[in-house]
Amino acid sequence: MRPTQPVDLDAIGLIYRHYVENSVATFELVAPDRGEWEHRLQAVRAAGLPFLTATVDGEVAGYGYCAPWKTRPAYRHTVEDSVYVAPHARGRGIGGRLLDELLICCAQAGIRQVIAVIVDDGADSAALHRKRGFSEAGRLRAVGFKHDRWLDTVLLQRSLG
Repeated sequence: MRPTQPVDLDAIGLIYRHYVENSVATFELVAPDRGEWEHRLQAVRAAGLPFLTATVDGEVAGYGYCAPWKTRPAYRHTVEDSVYVAPHARGRGIGGRLLDELLICCAQAGIRQVIAVIVDDGADSAALHRKRGFSEAGRLRAVGFKHDRWLDTVLLQRSLG
């Protein structure tokens, strides 16, 4: 587990592309290009928030980051987390270790609330978050349309302070 470096972004892009194209874990319909990943990394760092890469045997196996929840200043102590694990590395505890480290880094950065927005059929992601003290804060019904179906999201929240 380490801070993400620009050299990691191609592998991160491939991991995310898998989820964009093959799942409803994200509502993006087109995978971001390298330039967009560079922008995301810079924006997260500029906000003083964590962007982490997990490696196994020198290979990128997952990543996670926290980004501001909303742009209005009153939300400055609230973030949304994103954690993705390479398909070949699932089931090895990588997602949990990423989320644990994100929570530690956020607490150190003065963040008070972490929000997870999870597609209703994201049982693995919901369980990962619930094991770390997240609880349901709400449900948004039929807010996403992907792969020819309407999807709900569940909002999970964890207080750090």
